[in-house]
Amino acid sequence: MTAMTRRHLALALSLVCGFGPLAEATSARLQADAPGEEPVEAPEEQKRLEEWPEVDKDTVKLDVERLRAARTEEMGEQADVALRAAGAGVVPYLLPKLGKEKDEAARERMIFVLDSVTGAPHTRLLAKSFKDRSVEIRKWSLRRVALFHDEGLRKQAEAAYDAAKKRKRDLDEDEVFVAALCCASTGSFKGFDDIAARASKDWGDEGSAIHTALTALRSAEGTAAVASMLSDKKRANKVAGLRLIAACGEAETAKALVAPFLDDNDNSLRVAAINALRGIVDGDPPLEKLSVFEAIERANKWKSRL
Repeated sequence: MTAMTRRHLALALSLVCGFGPLAEATSARLQADAPGEEPVEAPEEQKRLEEWPEVDKDTVKLDVERLRAARTEEMGEQADVALRAAGAGVVPYLLPKLGKEKDEAARERMIFVLDSVTGAPHTRLLAKSFKDRSVEIRKWSLRRVALFHDEGLRKQAEAAYDAAKKRKRDLDEDEVFVAALCCASTGSFKGFDDIAARASKDWGDEGSAIHTALTALRSAEGTAAVASMLSDKKRANKVAGLRLIAACGEAETAKALVAPFLDDNDNSLRVAAINALRGIVDGDPPLEKLSVFEAIERANKWKSRL
């Protein structure tokens, strides 16, 4: 098992266990990673922290530098485990370094730790980085917050989107996208077209995050925002529309738009329609792969339900 595989295995349990101590972080290596499937709690049920937990500052600073340098695989793993065991309090010491780090492998290690120790309780704290001078810090913070619905950050997310669009000389399409994603997760439709465009061309990498963020928009308005994509001449846009409506479509208004695709001869459209109805009607996640035979069988079952 490679070091990177072990690090990815560790993330899943750290998310489930609430960013616990070293024993949890170590045992996490036995778990399968499920990126983008992190639980989203209702704002009224989720406590949002106002301060980062305290840590041993000197020890954390040393471990941050060990993680960045990682002259050996063992050195990197030791720093990784130590920082994750220390918990969310490492963020004020690790995140600023992300904007300065030039080595791609080091950035990957740093982002893994940051992802491992942060979650819904930290959205308000991370939002302070939406205006950071470093584009890398802004992008990571926006993307991370987008995974945890927080209506209280709507104004900050919209401001971050507007700012990203105004940076004409230094326009970063990824920053525009993650800012739009963050807006969606707060219940805002600002930047929805940017999300739709990315869904059409990059669902493999971004689909899970898009689905997670857009469930905050599930409504008749969400259905309307996607409706035109379902009648588009381009197949890719139709597939993307079905994938989006699975997250943001509202049952009463969306079922009739999706149902015709159950009879489509294009299996990709048929599968996308099945997944859309799974999300709209039952709130179930999409199925990644379905054979033609299984898709036809499931489509017929759905037709009998509608």
